[in-house]
Amino acid sequence: MICYIPIMPFALKRDEKMNAYEIVRAARAKNRPTSIDYMERIFSRFTEFHGDRRFGDDKAIVAGIAKLSGMSVTVIGIEKGHGTKEKVARNFGSAHPEGYRKALRQMKLAEKFGRPVVCFVDTAGAFCGIGAEERGQGQAIAENLMEMISLKVPVISIFIGEGGSGGALALAVSDEVWMLQNSVYSVISPEGCASILWKDASKIKEACECLKMTAADLMSLGVIEKILPEKDGLNKLCTAIKKELLASFGEKLALSSDELLERRYQKFRKIGIASVSAS
Repeated sequence: MICYIPIMPFALKRDEKMNAYEIVRAARAKNRPTSIDYMERIFSRFTEFHGDRRFGDDKAIVAGIAKLSGMSVTVIGIEKGHGTKEKVARNFGSAHPEGYRKALRQMKLAEKFGRPVVCFVDTAGAFCGIGAEERGQGQAIAENLMEMISLKVPVISIFIGEGGSGGALALAVSDEVWMLQNSVYSVISPEGCASILWKDASKIKEACECLKMTAADLMSLGVIEKILPEKDGLNKLCTAIKKELLASFGEKLALSSDELLERRYQKFRKIGIASVSAS
């Protein structure tokens, strides 16, 4: 079972005039709620499972089964932790390959037993240390992408903070991707982008705007399906998410597996398509 650590109340509020850089800072805020905070408020009877059956258990990813108003679901979350000690134990939310393999193992079990899957994403990116690379970090992420596109149960991914590169995408090949208003999702960090494009990491503000990484940007580009307002605080937000999940899963569970997979396939096929009019 998860041991929940109480945190100070955090009002998820946002000035509508915040720019991309300010949203990035909000997404990285130290007191921002983490995956476990959402799991605790949205689901009941959560039972956590550990390990990938190949190497070990990665505390950066929390996974298990729970009840969503009586419906059995599989819940997976990238967890940053609260406080220095827990953050270090959870590697600041940067998962190792065994974490992604643990997540995939739970998704395959969900498919076997017909359980919908909910993923909470909050990571600066997958861990890029030597050990992670030696144990197949790239392969683990690629395997998740391949398997999730053909998973025969509904999958919804919710970005609650940072969404960095393949580390986030490994849990986001879903029927629907939702983002909190103050969350971000990008192929690279603003610092990394600035270092590559301008050879100057201080140009982070310019990079934030260029990357189109905010929820509003990604909604306009058709990358995500829903933006979740944060202005009413964590408890009301969780109530809204619970209601939205029930409605969405109710609709998707009525589909045949073939129709579900075709819709998911077409969702990702259309991303990046641009029409050019002949002059």
